[in-house]
Amino acid sequence: MRIDSLRLQLLRWLLLPLAGLVAVNVFTSWRQASATADLVTDRTLDASVRAIAEDVRIDRGVIDAIVPPVALEMFDTGHRDRVFYRVDTAAGRLLTGYPDLPLPEPPPKASAPVHFTGSYRGNDLRLAALSYPLVGATDGERVTVVVGVTLAGHAAMVRELWVGNFGQQLILLVAAGVLVIIGLGRGLAPLMRLREAVMEKGRDDLSPLPDHAVQSELRPLVAALNTYMGRVAGQMAAQRRFVANAAHQLRTPLALLSTQVAFARRTGEAAERAEALAGAEESTRRLARLASQLLTLSRAEPGSRRPRDEDIDLAQSARQVLEGLAHLAVERDIDLGLDVNAAAVTRGDGAMMREAVVNLVENALRYTPKGGTVTVTVDGGAGEAGSEAVLVVEDSGPGIPLEERDKVFERFYRVLGTPGEGSGIGLSIVREVVDGAGGTLVLGTAAAGGLRVEMRLPGV
Repeated sequence: MRIDSLRLQLLRWLLLPLAGLVAVNVFTSWRQASATADLVTDRTLDASVRAIAEDVRIDRGVIDAIVPPVALEMFDTGHRDRVFYRVDTAAGRLLTGYPDLPLPEPPPKASAPVHFTGSYRGNDLRLAALSYPLVGATDGERVTVVVGVTLAGHAAMVRELWVGNFGQQLILLVAAGVLVIIGLGRGLAPLMRLREAVMEKGRDDLSPLPDHAVQSELRPLVAALNTYMGRVAGQMAAQRRFVANAAHQLRTPLALLSTQVAFARRTGEAAERAEALAGAEESTRRLARLASQLLTLSRAEPGSRRPRDEDIDLAQSARQVLEGLAHLAVERDIDLGLDVNAAAVTRGDGAMMREAVVNLVENALRYTPKGGTVTVTVDGGAGEAGSEAVLVVEDSGPGIPLEERDKVFERFYRVLGTPGEGSGIGLSIVREVVDGAGGTLVLGTAAAGGLRVEMRLPGV
């Protein structure tokens, strides 16, 4: 059964083992009490049989077997126990006592008492038997003395010894429970103070929590909270920058679109109206592309959706992308090619991986001058970390300066002086997709002097 309370869980794990130990101790105490009662009863029986045996003597050929009162009175403990006895000669002749009182099997041979249990006249008995030399006999004749006592006194002794110990154990358990509850309250106080410190923070306060006032066991928790709040703060700052940059990127084409539509409505010249509408159509296309990239970037961010997990053939994905962008290469007179050196299969989200390849190839086509080349190479094999799937896009464009290569992965960042109409988020999308797939992304210089982008992904 699941317990939601940490306090109750700790109490359970502390008190249940303690209660188990107490139960074992109580059982052991009962065994010890029984053993003590057995020992006391047996020693009393030993004294009784010896007292009777020592008083049996032969005088002038007549055996005198008189049971002394002290041999029976020593069993008078106030619990109304009944005592039974018998005295027999070595030949088995009854001298005195109860003739059908049980005898031990085998009969005693030495002068040490033999203890055994039996039943007589509906009573459970503890008995002792002693073979003892007959006082006054010259031929070594012996007598056998048997004494048995009911177990009321024995049971009472066990109860008294055990109940006293059980009471002590119960008091110990209750006292331990009270002390554990008090200790848990004091021990969990720093955790409750930490909770209050977190709750007292404002919704926008993500400053680190101090860890000097908590125990060493709680410092990893505080460190984890601080790390998490740092990540949240970074994500919030990134989201704010993203929203501000997206608003800035959308404002210009929307203003231009509004101006073009207004001009088309005001002008009376058909040629001017057609030109304005063509410009509005182009602005709409750019807006649609920007909105699509923003949506793709949002979907590529960690935690935005549950990614698919499927086998991705990079060669097939690249071929589909190149077929879809062939018209753009034709319009710009660019030689667009695909080289597949070896099969390259990875696992991940196929749709997002195709979006990454689309952005790489589209960027290469956009920044490569007319008459240039764009080559996509797919390769597979073993790398430093095991099997890898590699996709490389090279172009003959202006490339990216070395000092700018770390910055181009930032959203909406564009190298100053770069021609074209890009939005600056294509490489951001590629980086998010590659990071999500557990791969690496490296920028370099192509053989033709342009940009070389290499994606290395875990192979299957």
